[in-house]
Formats: sequence, C-alpha cells, structure tokens
Amino acid sequence: MQSIQVYKDNLDKKLKEKNAFTDLLAKAEEKTGVQRLYIVSGLIGFLALYLMVGYGAVFLASFIGFVYPAYASVKAIESTDKNDDTKWLTYWVVYAVFSLMEFFTDIFFWWIPLYAFLKCLFLVYCMAPTSWNGSEAIYHRIIRPFVLRHQKKVDAYLDRARDTAADALNEATDMAGKAAGQAATHHFTKSD
Repeated sequence: MQSIQVYKDNLDKKLKEKNAFTDLLAKAEEKTGVQRLYIVSGLIGFLALYLMVGYGAVFLASFIGFVYPAYASVKAIESTDKNDDTKWLTYWVVYAVFSLMEFFTDIFFWWIPLYAFLKCLFLVYCMAPTSWNGSEAIYHRIIRPFVLRHQKKVDAYLDRARDTAADALNEATDMAGKAAGQAATHHFTKSD
C-alpha cells in the first residue's frame, strides 16, 4: 500500500510540473473542480477500458508505443547526453524485434483476449523511465546475447550481400553503357 502512495505522490508531483500538458490539466482542474490527479487517473482508466474493448485498439496501442518514444528520441538526438541516446536506441531495437515477431505471429495474438491492452502495457513497460525498464531488461537478457552469439555469421552474410549488390550494380552499369552505345551506333547508322 505504501508503494502505491509513493507512485501516486510521484505522479502528482509530475502533474504539477510546468509544460503544455499540465497547463491543460490546470485549466481542466480549474473549470471542473476535480484534482488533476483524478482527471489523469480517469483518462488512464478510460484508455485502459478502450484498449480492452474499443474499435482500433491494436492501432491505438501501437500509436502509444510510438508517439512518446519518437518524441523522446528526437529530444535525445538534440541533447548532448549520450545516455538518453542509448536508452531510446535500446527501446527501438526491442520495439523492432517485438513488431517483427508480432507480424509473423499476429494470427495467434488476435485470439488472445485483451491483446491490445496487454500490448500497450508491454510497450509502456518498455519505455518506462524506471530502473526496471522493460527494454533494458529484454535487450540485455535476450537480444544482446543472441546478437553477440551470431554476430560473426551475420557480418559475413552482410559482407557477401554487399559484395553481391556491388557486383550486380557494376554489371547493370556495364550493360546500360553497352546498350546506350549500341543504341547510339544503331541510331547513327540508321540516319545515314
């Protein structure tokens, strides 16, 4: 019970910081007489309910998992602190792996009750500004060991793919040059 009060106090403190969202909350609080903590709690409750039964809930969950991290990533790029860059790059790697898995397994996920709500919870867990951030845990426990174990093979395949693409481009350039030369010769001899 004490930890819930700590989260409530932290949220209340965040909701009193000065920014565009809290300014909007202050106006709503002033007009309705309802504390902004309860307004936000109600909005979160409504959002959770919508994610459980609403139309387009999976899109909304993806939207939530994209919008704030994209905004925070732009801010991280513009800051001089390297730690925030690493934090958001880690999030995007986990998001990409999750999206790829979801693409290939969506036929099974759609049958899970409350899938959109669970997806949204997972993405919020991955972007949470806490010490138990999901993207950090997933990256360090699953993705990083997998990539390090297969890095040499992947690099070798990528080098071969790059060389093959370069050879194909050179071949196409040579063929285009020959075709242009033949067309010019054919045009020149035909006009005589």
